Amino acid sequence: MSTLRDLVEEHTSLRPVDIDHLHRLAGEWQLLSDLSFADLLLWVPVAAGGSFLCVAQVRPTTAPTAYQDDQVGRTVDGPEIAHLTIAYAQGRIWREGDPVWYGNTPARHEAMPVRLRDAAGETGRVIAVIGRDTNLSTARTPSQLELNYLTTADDLAQMVADGTFPPVRHPGETTSAPRVGDGLIRLDASGKVTYASPNAQSAFRRLGFSAHLVGEDLAVLVHRLADDPLDGTDVANRFLASLRGEAPARKEIDARGAAMLTRALPLMPAGVPIGALVLVRDTTEVRRRDRALITKDATIREIHHRVKNNLQTVAALLRLQARRVEQPSARAALEESVRRVASIALVHETLSMSSDEAVEFDGIVDRVASAATEVASTEISVAMHRAGSFGVLPAEIATSLVMVLNELLLNAVEHGFPPPAEPADVAWPGARVVMTVQRLRKQLHVTVADNGQGLPADFDADAGSRLGLQIVRALATGELRGSIELRNRAEGGTEAVLVVPLGRR
Repeated sequence: MSTLRDLVEEHTSLRPVDIDHLHRLAGEWQLLSDLSFADLLLWVPVAAGGSFLCVAQVRPTTAPTAYQDDQVGRTVDGPEIAHLTIAYAQGRIWREGDPVWYGNTPARHEAMPVRLRDAAGETGRVIAVIGRDTNLSTARTPSQLELNYLTTADDLAQMVADGTFPPVRHPGETTSAPRVGDGLIRLDASGKVTYASPNAQSAFRRLGFSAHLVGEDLAVLVHRLADDPLDGTDVANRFLASLRGEAPARKEIDARGAAMLTRALPLMPAGVPIGALVLVRDTTEVRRRDRALITKDATIREIHHRVKNNLQTVAALLRLQARRVEQPSARAALEESVRRVASIALVHETLSMSSDEAVEFDGIVDRVASAATEVASTEISVAMHRAGSFGVLPAEIATSLVMVLNELLLNAVEHGFPPPAEPADVAWPGARVVMTVQRLRKQLHVTVADNGQGLPADFDADAGSRLGLQIVRALATGELRGSIELRNRAEGGTEAVLVVPLGRR
């Protein structure tokens, strides 16, 4: 499906600034659709001919849709577009005409021109038309809520025609909340409440105001209710700014353990300030969950920090024990254990600084690779390289994977490049180990390759007695649920190929 920008650029000669305005309109018009109880269709005149193309559509969440099928991409002409043509040519909202039928659904047609004001703030030309189509199959006597919705919708429709709606979006601000159904308050030009929906009344009750909102000065009320006087003053000033024709950013207010998100929009049909529309949403439970998550994240980070400290303590104890052991093989075994414990501690150190159970693995594996060349029991100088990126990995994969890679890198350095038989022999010039990583079809493919002496002819990985290889096999096929293969390279040297699934575990 083509996007709004694709359709407009392909079929019209609208300027980039016009297209940006249509994008902002499509980002805000769910509000108008819900208040109107109607589908909104954005029509642009096609460059060649007298037809119109639908480039965007929104359905109301407050009423049944007039269209079961998506209308985006549909081109209309002839008598079907008379209302669109009049609104576009005359620059006025069109409400005349009898109901029309879409299959078995009766609908009422309306059309409103879309204008973009110029840099000086003057009313510009019409660049598109919004069709407002209401499903009449469930028509009934409107309630007070519905009458206020429709009145407010008409004011916003006139602002669309004037080029004053939608307002400029504030940096970093989304359009998801609050919405019409969360709570709606209408203010007159003096800032007094003329209507408050039941959900809006309930939201203020959570803040500690049990009386009816109608007749209250909303700015004074929120200033009185707020726990923090500065926040109360800020929210109150935003309500007053909306009465002056401004569209301030959303702001949350806290009172008596409850929280409420507010958004104020000016009502200025035909350029005359008549009041403001205030949308509110009770966010108490959302904030409670946010606080619980923050506490949980802090606890998890503290646990990882303590685990890292404990592992480092274990490594230090093993290192002390190794110094006291005189038997070389026992000392080497303890030193290998120190390296293994230290590699796991690296993962927990990274997790202790992260806000989730995932780690940027490249930094960890680079530190492990660097340590492998420093602590390996060989006098050969071996260069380490990494090609590709591991990216972000979940903790349960990272902990096992770092141990596997630690063993493979140490094996490559220590056993791939044995010291020369005679001191005069050349000791592996250009020795290197390359770790290559790729993500393919939800799998992690890692190859650790060296240009050393290769595997002996009678090598059998499954029957090997080395503890390091046993750890690699156990972790690769067990914890990581993957596979590991060790083989000689055609150009000389050895490579270990590790495949790890990255799907749900």
